[in-house]
Amino acid sequence: MTGELFDWFRHVEVAAPTVPVDEVRRLVADEFGMDAEPEAWGSQQDQNLLLRRPGGGAPIGVLKISNPVVSAAEIDLQDRAAARVAERAPGLRVPRLVVGPRGPARGRWRTSQGEFDARVIEFVAGATLMGSDYLSPRTAARIGGLAAEVSLALAGLDDPAAARIHQWDPQHALRVIETLLPDETDAGIRAEVERARDTAAARLSPIADLLPRQLAHLDVTDDNVLAPAGPIRLPDAVIDFGDVTATWAVGELAHPIASLLHHDGMTVPGVLPTVRAFHARRPLSSEEADALWPLVVLRGAVLVLSGRQQVRVDDDNRYASTALDRELRILRQAVSEPLDVVTALVRSALGLPVARPTWRGPAALALPEPVVVLDAGTTAPLNDEGRWADADAIEAGAFRLLDAGAGAVVLPAFAPVLTGARALSASEPASVPLASMLWVAGDLRRPAAEDLVHDGVRVGISGVGEVIAARTATRVTVTRDGTARSGGPDLPERVTARMAPGWRAIAGDPAPALGLAPAPTDPDDLLRRREAVVAEPQEHYYADPPEIERGWREHLIDTDGRVYLDMVNNIASIGHAHPRLVAAAGRQLRLLNTNSRFNYRAIVEYGERLAATLPDELDTVFFVNSGSESVDLALRLAMAATGRPDAIAMREAYHGWTYASDAISTSVADNPNALATRPGWVHTVDAANGYRGTHRGADAARYAPEAVERIRELAAEGRPPAAFICESFFGNAGGVALPDGYLREVYAAVRAEGGLAISDEVQVGFGRLGDWFWGFEQQGVVPDIVAVAKSIGAGHPIGVVVTRREIADRYRTGGYFFSSTGGSPVSSVVGMTVLDVIRDERLQENARDTGAHLKARLEELGERHPLVGAVHGAGLYLGVEFVRDRATLEPATEETAAICDRLLELGVIMQPTGDHQNVLKIKPPLVVSRASVDFFADALDRVLTTGW
Repeated sequence: MTGELFDWFRHVEVAAPTVPVDEVRRLVADEFGMDAEPEAWGSQQDQNLLLRRPGGGAPIGVLKISNPVVSAAEIDLQDRAAARVAERAPGLRVPRLVVGPRGPARGRWRTSQGEFDARVIEFVAGATLMGSDYLSPRTAARIGGLAAEVSLALAGLDDPAAARIHQWDPQHALRVIETLLPDETDAGIRAEVERARDTAAARLSPIADLLPRQLAHLDVTDDNVLAPAGPIRLPDAVIDFGDVTATWAVGELAHPIASLLHHDGMTVPGVLPTVRAFHARRPLSSEEADALWPLVVLRGAVLVLSGRQQVRVDDDNRYASTALDRELRILRQAVSEPLDVVTALVRSALGLPVARPTWRGPAALALPEPVVVLDAGTTAPLNDEGRWADADAIEAGAFRLLDAGAGAVVLPAFAPVLTGARALSASEPASVPLASMLWVAGDLRRPAAEDLVHDGVRVGISGVGEVIAARTATRVTVTRDGTARSGGPDLPERVTARMAPGWRAIAGDPAPALGLAPAPTDPDDLLRRREAVVAEPQEHYYADPPEIERGWREHLIDTDGRVYLDMVNNIASIGHAHPRLVAAAGRQLRLLNTNSRFNYRAIVEYGERLAATLPDELDTVFFVNSGSESVDLALRLAMAATGRPDAIAMREAYHGWTYASDAISTSVADNPNALATRPGWVHTVDAANGYRGTHRGADAARYAPEAVERIRELAAEGRPPAAFICESFFGNAGGVALPDGYLREVYAAVRAEGGLAISDEVQVGFGRLGDWFWGFEQQGVVPDIVAVAKSIGAGHPIGVVVTRREIADRYRTGGYFFSSTGGSPVSSVVGMTVLDVIRDERLQENARDTGAHLKARLEELGERHPLVGAVHGAGLYLGVEFVRDRATLEPATEETAAICDRLLELGVIMQPTGDHQNVLKIKPPLVVSRASVDFFADALDRVLTTGW
């Protein structure tokens, strides 16, 4: 090693040192006075070894044997930079030089392989993000934040050694590529790199001299950040200062971004959290924002060529060889979208101005009146199958409007179009058109060529020849004049909504060129408006929820045109927007909807239909508006019938939000103070959860005798209960079945003391369990009172209490009952239609068969993924419980929340449930298909395999 600074262009082929482990052990003891056991670690050009205390003990530090081409001054700079970051960013864990028994553990070694500079730096505990598993937006943002903290800490640190020249310095990327390209043996890869280089160089060259420079770490990447042990990988440490150099400051962000692009599911928009987090701490200049993606592309090209060259030089280097595939994925993902589009996307995300081609001249086309702007988005009227249509059907709709007298029909650009007409499926469609589609009722002459350009903006018309003829779809675009000639990207038909802000810089809005009002460019911040007006405790799903405005069967559709699979919405029992339900409710609304104290046929017929689904003795119906109200009324009925104020409920259950239903709800997930704030008239028994409760497995048979004993104790104390209430399946735990015979024993005990049995069927009733229409049937019992809601209205607010005539009549002791809109004409018609659809479409059978198939799929996942502790439930009332340890059943709460967020990215609506919020709440509409549940199982398998 000389005192000269490293110049990679004089040392293109650099093999890592390979000092034998036994020799390393001896040298560590002789030179540093440390008794240590070395373990080989990977590195591309240095030799790294983990030093442990003898006998496989705790780590002492990491031994770095530097490549001999690196000078002592450069190694000093690495140590100074690490110390500087540790001092100025105390929240970051950073490895510094270890002080051993003989002082700082650094020295010049003479080895069998030659002379090397060796030093021991601190071991920083944690795991890297190495590999190509999924990284969440939170993790991506954290990496951007770490890079910004490092950048701020290193700003102002000067050192002559920072003038070193290595291949990872973005300032030298083009020269590195030119050096390595001739030796690349794969012609296809060589061509890919050349295309990427040429595009990036053209964008970078005009602004390179305007980019600020400073000392940079240059490797705050997935391999060099560490996350502490825990369920969610949020790094808080930065290691490996081997690439530190003075360069363009924006490189400190470009390199982390490149390192994310090979991870599962990562797309170009997926790195925007990284960009925003960096910018929030260390703002990018306008020039840096423009340089960012060209540097990401060049980083990918250098990684590909350098990795392949290193393997050719050092074919035993597994660290380099195993990285080849992911480095190629980085490059290909970096160039997967046009560079100008990505740059505009970045600027838009940072709130920087984005120049868009805007037509400011007179209308380029004089459209015949009247002009109809076609709405093909999520909120557009659909057909009776709940679908918009594909391009052909959109065109047919335009023709119908022309036949009805429209002069011209326009489908505007940048208005998300609902796709998937022939078969809705969960996906992220390319739903945003970049051009306006135009149909006219008569001939329309093409304008003269000079009329198509104004102030450098061009209107493009395609799809016809010289005449825009009637019933011909014409594509109208707005771009900068000369876009194609200057190498700009071709305009695809449609792009994803997340890429649309970037494409707006390339394709402008054609509306003004058609004499129409321009489309809004700023999205409506509906979530902010909601949070400003809706009470904060009235929560919404997800921290950053999609705006859902349409549903169809088991699917939900957001305003970007994306379709999601709804696996949680048991309220929509017969599916979203069922045409029979829509027609029945609409018809009745046109006839009558009024106070339920009037005399009309629908309430009578609906009551008869409901009673017919139950055992004969349950023959009398009360109508309310919700599950909470039905449970509340059931309790009041029991109290009125028995003349007693006390009730017994099962712990860890949720029953509603009214005073009485909340009083018996003891789920700490819904109310952290649930048990401590119960009124004196509420008594509880143990949650009969045979999986994670007090008694497990075969011992779950003990729950019933213990509940019976509690009932008898209360009676002996002079407080016999008016009622015992519980769900017939333990819903809050994710569909755990009660132990066999539990309700038979408990119902008998409460009745023996003069009380009544209430079955809360709000979630499980109406065929959801598949083999049973009512949940209590699984236990072979008949309750005295049944409370039900949710599914019976398919989204319409209907609640029902059904009991025996003598119990209902006793309510008169406390006055009379009414619910103004409970059982209204519309509600009754809706309820009857739901019963009709469940019967006619055999939805209970679908719950049984499709539910059994899904449960089998989920149980198979449990055989392969240790996080799956159990699969609960029956039919389409299932739960997957996640645990960190199958022996201790430690709940995987944070993991479950993260899994639900990842599933949303993959197109599945899912939420956690249970007191520990560690159970997937699987309660889809009863119409869910086998293909849809397979989509869900496959998505869950992907999440459990690649991370969350």
